[in-house]
Amino acid sequence: MRYEPMTKPENIKVETSPPVSDEVRQTTCYMCACRCGINVHMKDGQVAYIEGNRDHPVNKGVLCGKGSAGIMQHYAPSRLNAPMKRVGPRGSGEFEEISWDEALDIAAGWMGPLRDTDPKKMAFFTGRDQSQSFTGWFAQAYGTPNYAAHGGFCSVNMAAAGIYTMGGAFWEFGQPDWDRTKLFMIFGVAEDHDSNPIKIGLGKLKERGAKVIGVNPIRSGYNAIADEWVGITPGTDGLFILSLIHALMKSGNIDLNYLSRYTNAGFMVNGDESSPEFGLFLRGKSGKPQVLNRATGKLADYDKKGVMPDLAGNIRKAGVTHRPVLQLMADRYLSDDYAPEAVAERTGISAARIKAIASELARVAFEEEIVIDQPWTDWKGEKHDKMVGRPVSFHSMRGISAHSNGFQTCRALHVLQIILGSVEVPGGFRFKPPYPKPPEAHPKPHAGVTPGQPLDGPHLGYPMGPEHLLINEDGSAKRIDKAFTWENPLSAHGLMHMVISNAHAGDPYKIDTLFLYMANMAWNSSMNTSEVMRMLTDKDENGDYVIPHIIYSDAYSSETVAYADLILPDTTYLERHDCISLLDRPICEADGLADAIRWPVVEPDRNVRGFQSVLVELGAKLGLPGFVNEDGSQKFKDYADYLVNHERRPGVGPLAGWRGEDGTGKGRGAPNPEQLDRYIENGGFWVDHLPEETQFYKPWNQGYQDWAVERGIFDAPAPYVFNLYVEPLRKLQLAAEGHGDVQPPENLRQRVKDTMDPLPIWYAPFEDSNVDPDEFPIHALTQRPMHMYHSWGTQNAWLRQITGKNRLYLPTKIWEANGFEDGDYATVTSAHGSITVPVAHQAGLNENTIWTWNAIGKRKGAWALDEGASEATEGFLLNHIIHELQPPKADGMRWANSDPITGQAAWFDLRVKIAKADPPPPESQPAYPPIKSPVGKGPKNVARKVK
Repeated sequence: MRYEPMTKPENIKVETSPPVSDEVRQTTCYMCACRCGINVHMKDGQVAYIEGNRDHPVNKGVLCGKGSAGIMQHYAPSRLNAPMKRVGPRGSGEFEEISWDEALDIAAGWMGPLRDTDPKKMAFFTGRDQSQSFTGWFAQAYGTPNYAAHGGFCSVNMAAAGIYTMGGAFWEFGQPDWDRTKLFMIFGVAEDHDSNPIKIGLGKLKERGAKVIGVNPIRSGYNAIADEWVGITPGTDGLFILSLIHALMKSGNIDLNYLSRYTNAGFMVNGDESSPEFGLFLRGKSGKPQVLNRATGKLADYDKKGVMPDLAGNIRKAGVTHRPVLQLMADRYLSDDYAPEAVAERTGISAARIKAIASELARVAFEEEIVIDQPWTDWKGEKHDKMVGRPVSFHSMRGISAHSNGFQTCRALHVLQIILGSVEVPGGFRFKPPYPKPPEAHPKPHAGVTPGQPLDGPHLGYPMGPEHLLINEDGSAKRIDKAFTWENPLSAHGLMHMVISNAHAGDPYKIDTLFLYMANMAWNSSMNTSEVMRMLTDKDENGDYVIPHIIYSDAYSSETVAYADLILPDTTYLERHDCISLLDRPICEADGLADAIRWPVVEPDRNVRGFQSVLVELGAKLGLPGFVNEDGSQKFKDYADYLVNHERRPGVGPLAGWRGEDGTGKGRGAPNPEQLDRYIENGGFWVDHLPEETQFYKPWNQGYQDWAVERGIFDAPAPYVFNLYVEPLRKLQLAAEGHGDVQPPENLRQRVKDTMDPLPIWYAPFEDSNVDPDEFPIHALTQRPMHMYHSWGTQNAWLRQITGKNRLYLPTKIWEANGFEDGDYATVTSAHGSITVPVAHQAGLNENTIWTWNAIGKRKGAWALDEGASEATEGFLLNHIIHELQPPKADGMRWANSDPITGQAAWFDLRVKIAKADPPPPESQPAYPPIKSPVGKGPKNVARKVK
């Protein structure tokens, strides 16, 4: 049979690109933490289509499924409609709508008297918002010491370890040199965070033939496309990294020139064991650390012009030998304890493979070095005609951070890249302005409370020794979460996961009002979820709630809404102003300073207000300094007015672009009343690219330092060296050894000495000793799906079609040993409790590890979902079997289930056992009764089409 081609009549035209909108409004996405630029296509005043903004520095037009599905987030049936006050018991979900005037009166009625009498009884904690510089400013003006955001249960180990080691870390602090790196290693990276830039970068690497090595117990997402997958045993990443350091040092493959110039490898360490300064740096008259000058053989200030340290020399005084940091590192890491043969069994990685990876790191770093003909001048005035790079780069995320040994593990990874000379050089890891900033450049934590007055300084910061801890004379904690105490002294992000349990226990004291923003603490954001729900509803002997008042702000009818007394409904991200600020979590790339805004591309069709604007009103109602004029009137009309007119210090405000009356200021300048208009005209963002001579060696590049001062990043040049050896940790150890005025309690002395080593160490996760590993031999983990971000995405009508239920994924060894088949359920038991959940087989897993997606499981009645929705019947959380406290110690104390240094929640330490559930239950267990939703249920079918 013969087919003839169809002919098209001349008068028929096919429209290949029909118009999808009559207007495009550009703003910033909020479907994850990427902060991508988006084009929001409008038709008849409604959102019709969302695509990536090709001019945006973050995503360059790329947009993921989450970003495109923002339409359904904006029009979600679960959106809250109006302020509400509780009329039924807590947890019932019974509310009545009220006016904003009444809502603000109620809030001020609870908060005002507390401020006048005892401000610490108001605890204000925020979730995954991106306005922490503003919410922290509000809390400081109010006067409470109890403020933090969600970093304590997410990422503080990575952030704090990076700041203390090198002035920044992964995530918002820096990125690989995607255009030049030749070997890229990722550790514990899931796919939910920063996904578009990583996908763009991985595409560049694949196009150039660069190698990708993925280290993760789970082979999904990025690890699935890695050229080599290392299925490590959870919690042993630090041991593996230190074994790589052992192999590199043993073979002599470390960058001695880099270490001499840019790190404290040459700092002389006091070796006098009888001295109260044992283990601290030797200091001269200037107070600066000293090195052994290679040219003279004498001690000199490390930063003196012309001084190069002798890394192999030592000084002997009064019979005591003082040695440089690098020698102490050699003593430790060349030990057989870190030999590949010694760590292979525990890590699940063969000795031969560890040696091969170390060899490949060394080969690429030193045999494939990159040289750029770009002159630059360093901080000591020495001129260089080239920039030399080591094309090895790393990236890491929550997988190595969320362990009780996570701080030291993250430190170890930073030290690994430093000894290779691959930080802030071509081909390596590059900081994003305004980073890097050493710990000394950050605030110290404050908790000085005076009724009716602001707090005496910022809540959060980086302690440099015991003198900066927030403890009372009797050793008790000043903060409700016990941040900056001997239990977790460097808790730079606070401990949000401990707030509810501490408040319920009245330890260290009782609070009156718990104020939460966008933190789903009654469900997926809490360990020990069942108990947290009980704590929120528990009453005292008088019949009053143990936590008397709970104020909550959310955009959606989440599980936590039901447990609040007062609801302040937030807008969706397309209906409000937001600021992605240099004062907060900026969107910068390594070669440019940048920030961005969101603005109301659509007006709310409900009686809701942006939370930050609500704080502006509430702050004025309470008469907080900075929120009112001299006559007591409200200073800022709303959050947008604050963004334009607030100055954190003269000339420096929330937004860096188009400053000054004429709008030409970059970083510095007087407020510009048309500033937001300029951002909107420019696609919602501002970027200022670094001059070429400043793009590398930022901490030591005089050109960069001067440029940073001009842009308001620093007020004066602030060069520094990286801390292979973290002296503040040694100060904490010295206190535990009995030195100084501020010392830990007896029950914590040994833990401080064992864990707070100034050089990275590895110790087993606490869960390994808290439970019997023979009884609980399996590691249980959670990951975020690439197509969803925390709990927001799993109510999204489009994204639910990708994953509307989660399974517990089992490796072949466990699957076959228990005789599991498709459709089976398993009972998973920890030392804390049990869940019974559906299972599935995955071959790409560490053989002793099981895992699931987090935050897909939903409480019946929440999120406007039908009570029979798969998320509520077949979805589940591991959170139910993770306790926020460790088992009782010999002294009867129960310490937080957290890293002992930072307080990072140790989500991934969980050990369990597993058995087939026979017969399977009708739905996942535990199954809680439905809660009443104040917005009711959504329609059976959620469809959307704008004609």
